[in-house]
Amino acid sequence: MNASPAAPSGLERRLREVVADVRRDEPTSRHVLFRIGGPADLMVIPRSSEELRAAVAVLFEEGHRPVILGNGSNVLVGDRGIRGTVVKIGKGVGRVRIKGAKVSAEAGAGLPAMALRTARRGLAGLEFAAGIPGSVGGAVVMNAGAYGHSMGEVFEAADVLTQDGPICLGPEAMSFGYRTTAIQGRPWVVASVTLALRPDSPELVQSRMQGWLERRGATQPIGRMSAGCFFRNPSGDHAGRLIEAVGCKGLAVGGARVSQIHANYIVNEGGATAADVLALAAQVRARLQERLGVTLELEVKLLGEF
Repeated sequence: MNASPAAPSGLERRLREVVADVRRDEPTSRHVLFRIGGPADLMVIPRSSEELRAAVAVLFEEGHRPVILGNGSNVLVGDRGIRGTVVKIGKGVGRVRIKGAKVSAEAGAGLPAMALRTARRGLAGLEFAAGIPGSVGGAVVMNAGAYGHSMGEVFEAADVLTQDGPICLGPEAMSFGYRTTAIQGRPWVVASVTLALRPDSPELVQSRMQGWLERRGATQPIGRMSAGCFFRNPSGDHAGRLIEAVGCKGLAVGGARVSQIHANYIVNEGGATAADVLALAAQVRARLQERLGVTLELEVKLLGEF
């Protein structure tokens, strides 16, 4: 006989009062591009900005620090899953409004679709983002970028939810750096952002975007299960070049393999675990340290219990 499900906690009951979609023991592998990760104790999936704000307010009131997931790129979730509550910010919190050269976007808006939409409007500045498979909130928090450009270049403001209420942060307060901002690591939640683009010929903007997309398609394992670039580029060099130089392309542990297309990608070839990925990453780091004296740092964020 199957055991009855445990009664909902006080926190779960409060969350269900403000959010329609609250799931227990939800497999995080369904929500990340790596397709790896154990269950989250609770997962809240807001269907509107109002639900997001209400859920975050409940969590802060209850003294809980939410784990935020956007499109699930750039993260590796542990095999034992995530204790506590995950807030999945997706399409329900993805409205985009364009007025002149200003773009106001809720945090769950998909970056590639927004880049394409603005390009068709003749707005330049997001061409680099067309191939980044993330949401705009996460992209701003980590200052995502490609081809020498990043979100900090077009950022104007962010509406951020904190324990003390919502605040608006401008570029100076964000302190944009290489794949980092001042709010990374804080228990804050980006609800929406405003970007400042610049008018240009729609044909020219789309041509630049297409060029970068073609380059990306030729040099990166697009469509494979991965988290994107796994390691940060060392100062003055590229992690992928160094990893290839020490012969790590194709190196595998379990179902995880260093991509044969781009060496700074670790791909899930099917059935890979987080333990496989971390063991493979450790081998790559050890080989670079031993042969080149280079210490690689992770770009991918580790979430949960491993």
